[in-house]
Amino acid sequence: MKINYKLLIVIIPLILSNTNCTSQQKGSSGTVMSNSGQKKSKVEKIEVTEQTRGTNRIITFTPDSKTTSVNGNVSVDVLSAAAWENIVKQAEVIDLDKIASLKSPSEGRFGDRAFASSILITVDGKTYESSTFDSGVPPKELEPLYRELFKGIKGKQKPSGKEIR
Repeated sequence: MKINYKLLIVIIPLILSNTNCTSQQKGSSGTVMSNSGQKKSKVEKIEVTEQTRGTNRIITFTPDSKTTSVNGNVSVDVLSAAAWENIVKQAEVIDLDKIASLKSPSEGRFGDRAFASSILITVDGKTYESSTFDSGVPPKELEPLYRELFKGIKGKQKPSGKEIR
């Protein structure tokens, strides 16, 4: 048994260091390119916050992970490079300077019929926060991104209020 523990002590750091190198070699995922090919900006993370009385849920997407915190209970899942690329593609089309002024199509969050949600997008160190909307019913400009973010979560979490259009 002593040999197995020693072997594990040696192998685990090697595996972890190899995993980090592999994810760094995947390229510049999250980089927004203009038509001329010049780098415009880099999406660093996207965060969805959902709150109502008694529940505070924060889901953070980064190039390699999805972190979910529900009332302080945190879980981390691996996010594939392809999933991150799809999320970034949807974030690219949003006018981040206008994201705070987007209008919510419903108002269930004001009477506790839905979570009050918002999306925060961090690009080049600057964070852009959307206006508040009902969970599951984002402003139309955010719908494609919202759908992409919740693509794999559908069965685990049903949006409150109306379903996504």
